[in-house]
Amino acid sequence: MRIGLAARGWLFILLRILIVIVILILIAFFHLILLCAMLPTLEISMIRPTTPADTPFLVPLTEATGVFKPIEIEALKEVLGDYHAHTHKMDHHSITYEKDGTVLGFAYYAPAPMTDRTWYLYWIAVSKQTQAKGLGSTLLKYVEEDVQRAKGRVLFIETSSLPHYQLTRKFYLKHGYEQAAVLPDFYSEGDDMVVFRKKFG
Repeated sequence: MRIGLAARGWLFILLRILIVIVILILIAFFHLILLCAMLPTLEISMIRPTTPADTPFLVPLTEATGVFKPIEIEALKEVLGDYHAHTHKMDHHSITYEKDGTVLGFAYYAPAPMTDRTWYLYWIAVSKQTQAKGLGSTLLKYVEEDVQRAKGRVLFIETSSLPHYQLTRKFYLKHGYEQAAVLPDFYSEGDDMVVFRKKFG
């Protein structure tokens, strides 16, 4: 009689455990269905190393910003070609911002030769459709953090003094860069080089 009661007690406990397991499985299944329903609306963004397959997107993206000269666009093609061929082995870095499979921006930076941990940001560009939406700030922050991880001491950025670069200059000032120098007529007559810098540490 006692054995029968004990067996029933264990069966009751096992039944309760089984019910709890079934409930947990149903909850997990419900969450999975909900997640699948949301997937089409989820935005997947990432910053990753630039690949050769990005070049056909990055070059027209940069050209479409309207702030780069044709000679600079040609130089970008060479820069990316050299990066994939060999300069990535010389501590040069190129990163691409991708969202939902679409390339929306990039940045290219490297240590300055023959200096003590001085770095240069050579290129940064985002698609014209996404400007003033924080993407450039995200890329710049990533660059700064990466340079600091590499024990970089200071980051320099060069840009033009022409009026249509005014937003670019304001962008760097907004992110804590100081205007370190102006080289008159550097790019051409009346087109000065404006140098910005930010110190780390």
